[in-house]
Amino acid sequence: MATVTIKHPQWIKRTMPVREVEHMNRLLREYGLHTVCQSAHCPNVGECFKEREATFLILGNVCTRNCSFCSVKKGSALAIDINEPERIAKAILELALKYVVITSVTRDDLPDGGAGQFVDTVKAIRDCNEGIKIEILTPDFSNNISALDKIILAKPDCFTHNIETVARLYGKIRPKADYKVSLSILNYVKNNSPIITKSGIMVGLGETQEEVFSAITDLRRANCDILTIGQYLKASKTCIDVADFIEPAKFADYEIFAKGLKFASVVSSPFVRSSYKAKQSYREAISNGSRPSYTRVGQRKEERDGRNNA
Repeated sequence: MATVTIKHPQWIKRTMPVREVEHMNRLLREYGLHTVCQSAHCPNVGECFKEREATFLILGNVCTRNCSFCSVKKGSALAIDINEPERIAKAILELALKYVVITSVTRDDLPDGGAGQFVDTVKAIRDCNEGIKIEILTPDFSNNISALDKIILAKPDCFTHNIETVARLYGKIRPKADYKVSLSILNYVKNNSPIITKSGIMVGLGETQEEVFSAITDLRRANCDILTIGQYLKASKTCIDVADFIEPAKFADYEIFAKGLKFASVVSSPFVRSSYKAKQSYREAISNGSRPSYTRVGQRKEERDGRNNA
């Protein structure tokens, strides 16, 4: 049976500022760095590069999982580059960024899932400029609690882990991930630190409105502070097809519903991606009362270790 391609509606089309994209690409090549903006063919790459914003992709650009929505390369992962954190820190300084997002491919081949490289990258950035706000967008680390403890002690300003889609579609969209595990990771970080937490979902994968409402509710119950909702777009021939294009009015409905659940910040529209306008979302969350205070970080881990050793 032939595949039916759904025509892109007018609201899902964008222009690309070529000069700004070429400049940013050249800078990234000079430092030997990757961005998820490029690897995942993000539709906002032009806007973000023009504003000197980028989401840095650490631990290589080859993923060990096979999520059907993602265009990042899959296969045997690369060796860890121990100099990568320092190069990222230098690139951030050259770009004069004040808010940065660090993400990675999933590295199931590593004992800690790559958490140590996240920690080293946060440290390298802070060593260069303590005033830079740092958001990390992590995989699930195979639900490794020790890896999460490493992340908590690194004190990022925002911890992001995306559930990506509704529970029913996980087997099709994220076959090596677990919906409940992703929720538990967000809840664990929030319960054991004052770090702002964030998650995102895509729509247009075949979910129902009620399933989206249920996923939003689940995230709030997991103490998630910031929510992003965007339209799924097929980034390469190997990705799953778009099931439907969601009209902007429906994104507004989802935003109203989420705000009713008291998320500290909600960004919902067709072109939204997890890191889109991340700085603004973080500031909104702060202004709405999600104020990080690291006085208890480490103390709670010591309390847990004490209980374990008792």
